[in-house]
Amino acid sequence: MQPTSPGALFFRNAEQLLTLAGPPVPRRKEALAELGIIRKGGVLTQGLKILRVGRTGELDAEARRLKAEAIDCRGSVVMPSFVDSHTHLVFAGSRVKDYEQRLRGRTYEEIAGAGGGIRCSAQKVREASVQALVVQAQRFLKDFAAYGTTTLEVKTGYGLDVPQELKILEAVRRLRKTSALELVPTLLAAHALPAKYERNPTAYLDLVTKRLIPTVARKRLAEFIDAFCDRGAFSVEQCGLILTIGQRHGLAARIHAEQLSHTGATKLAILVGAASADHLDYLNDADILALARSNVVATLLPGSNFHLGLRSYPPARRLIEAGAVVALATDFNPGTSPTLNMQFILSLAGSAMRLTPAEAISAATINAAYTLRRADRLGSLEPGKQADLIVMNVSDYREIPYYFAVNHCVMTVKRGRIIYSREHSVVSHSPSFRG
Repeated sequence: MQPTSPGALFFRNAEQLLTLAGPPVPRRKEALAELGIIRKGGVLTQGLKILRVGRTGELDAEARRLKAEAIDCRGSVVMPSFVDSHTHLVFAGSRVKDYEQRLRGRTYEEIAGAGGGIRCSAQKVREASVQALVVQAQRFLKDFAAYGTTTLEVKTGYGLDVPQELKILEAVRRLRKTSALELVPTLLAAHALPAKYERNPTAYLDLVTKRLIPTVARKRLAEFIDAFCDRGAFSVEQCGLILTIGQRHGLAARIHAEQLSHTGATKLAILVGAASADHLDYLNDADILALARSNVVATLLPGSNFHLGLRSYPPARRLIEAGAVVALATDFNPGTSPTLNMQFILSLAGSAMRLTPAEAISAATINAAYTLRRADRLGSLEPGKQADLIVMNVSDYREIPYYFAVNHCVMTVKRGRIIYSREHSVVSHSPSFRG
């Protein structure tokens, strides 16, 4: 990123300005659909932050005084940029072979048992240099920005031993220094059991808890600790140990829960006060009620269900109606959800899980920011918050998921800088303007 502070920008005449204004708390039930829409709205930024938000005419005078660069958003929607709170950004190559095998009828578990799956990705990471990992991830980050995402969580998990997990975290560290996007590192300490530890999982847990977690914490390479709690992965007891040790070392907990089967991982997430429980395909009524009574965010990942060709999806409507905090994320990864398009996730949230467009937008912005402990500065357009926003080439926000698999984003702004602008877009730039 450029070292100098950006100047002032004035986004004016938005057909709909979605502010999502409100206290930095998660949105539940009816509040999830409250977008704080301002017609013919404007956003005035100065430096890294938002200075003022309101109707365009109310901001004109101050924008002139600041000599702000005017960006005419007539006929467009301006909204907070997406916060993608669950990704596996750093990996090597792809798993297109797994994809083809699934299309031929093999299951996720069968592919993993034959040497595919997470272990395949781990082998590719082992063969790649840090620089190779960085280069591939940089290409993905450009696409994230083009689709409107400016903040994303980045998990490890394809190392499966201490040196390789540290390699991935080193790649993330370099990316954080060079990318305009905001990356939030998570140590996915228990993603899959390495083949050599199949008969001695306790030895692997010792490696993770006594060497990997302390090293990562000491070097401050991650903010969160995560574990994959499911059949064929790690048990509730094993994940509880890993998350607790991580918390003792200052890492906040997250967990992959109830994706392939019901294990009790949701109860564990609530017990340890996790920031998020993710996937949640196999929740029961007690889980839903417990989540509704907690501050653990239910992060739903419909992209993985779609890519795996599943007919069932997480019970989003039941979660929302019970009062749970719901967020959406891409689960971008090479095996089960190779999409970085949060707009498509909004479409899936509607068609497959019955979220309204407004609910989906809140889940992908302010609630996602909350689960990354950043709702005080991200996820809504309000004075004093970070100037992270996108301009969408639609006149009604509901058209974003309605026209599915289309990139509506014509401009992306991160920390007050334009980091993506589609050529020949409907958005026009002007050094001066008329009221």
